[in-house]
Amino acid sequence: MDSNEKCDNSVYKIIELVGTSKKSWEDAAKNAIETASKTLVDLRIAEVTKLDMKMENGKIVAFRTRVNLSIKYNKGLTEWQL
Repeated sequence: MDSNEKCDNSVYKIIELVGTSKKSWEDAAKNAIETASKTLVDLRIAEVTKLDMKMENGKIVAFRTRVNLSIKYNKGLTEWQL
């Protein structure tokens, strides 16, 4: 590391979310992140960990995307923003 670079000694919490959509896995992931962003602060990285589908009578009725989401710990808060 260059002496001019600032070292970021941050701490992150990882939470798991499952988003759903009738349209696509991408839309399901988007739903999970957009919903989480309404109450969580300082979202950093979202990692898709699993894709699956809900089926009824042999037909796909919902796409489900499991997402690990990282949240940066804020020293000014006493709790994680969950």
